Amino acid sequence: MFCKKFKIGECNMVNCWFDYKTVIISGASSGIGKGLVKKLISEHGCTVIGIARNEKRMKALVSELGDKARYFSYYLFDVSDKESWRSFANDLTEKGIQPDILINNAGILPKFNKFGHYSLEDIDRAMQVNFYSNVYSMNVMIPILLKSKSAGIVNVSSSAALCSLAGTSIYSASKAAVKSMTESIREEYRGRIYVGLVCPGFTKTDIFHNQNRGDESGLSDKMLDMVSTSCERMVNDIVNGIWKKKANMVFGIDARMMHDSTRFFGVLTSKVSSSVIRKAHLEMFKDVFYSE
Repeated sequence: MFCKKFKIGECNMVNCWFDYKTVIISGASSGIGKGLVKKLISEHGCTVIGIARNEKRMKALVSELGDKARYFSYYLFDVSDKESWRSFANDLTEKGIQPDILINNAGILPKFNKFGHYSLEDIDRAMQVNFYSNVYSMNVMIPILLKSKSAGIVNVSSSAALCSLAGTSIYSASKAAVKSMTESIREEYRGRIYVGLVCPGFTKTDIFHNQNRGDESGLSDKMLDMVSTSCERMVNDIVNGIWKKKANMVFGIDARMMHDSTRFFGVLTSKVSSSVIRKAHLEMFKDVFYSE
């Protein structure tokens, strides 16, 4: 039995429907993806296939798994490359590996900026990694997943898909596309594949490494700490949500606030949020509010 005694955000049943299943996780080398790999293996006896580009990080993860590393394997490729997904699916078929669950977690957060400051290359890259990677993975994996008796797809979107803030136009658009696509696919495969959507708020991972947070006061970091959820808590919440087969999962205090306020106040939420950010003079938003 792999499910441990109940803790906040964790499954509290003796058996979970995904115990011992084979799970594919993109963006597995760090952050939420890495946390999911470790939790699914250690607490649910899953066999996990990770996908990422950074081999050094993948090897480090193997070391961290210790004697449970035998339940983990990985593939190195860019998730935005559709041919790599085809090769990956073909390799699984040739090896007789039957995956049960696909978790599309890989993503990038472009530097906060005005839309007019992004190059077409910036826009294309964000859409390729955040949206088209999901398109490519599901295109090749759905026919394979349908052969499983416990098939599941979980797409990790973002709270930015619920409420778009100034400076996040490209990121929000790419994640909103994931949200809309997931909701349609859920109905198309209802009863055959469990399809879950995760909209996490700010999470304490290295996804913000691209942002300029170098203000002397450290205000950017302090505000992020105030609204951010620990990676461990986010992973626990996601796994618990999958166990319950939740359709839409909104995790993090900031994500829930954005979700609820947008439902009741619409565009006013974005306006107020942007006003607060502007008045705070956060360094990471300087190109959004304080440049031409």
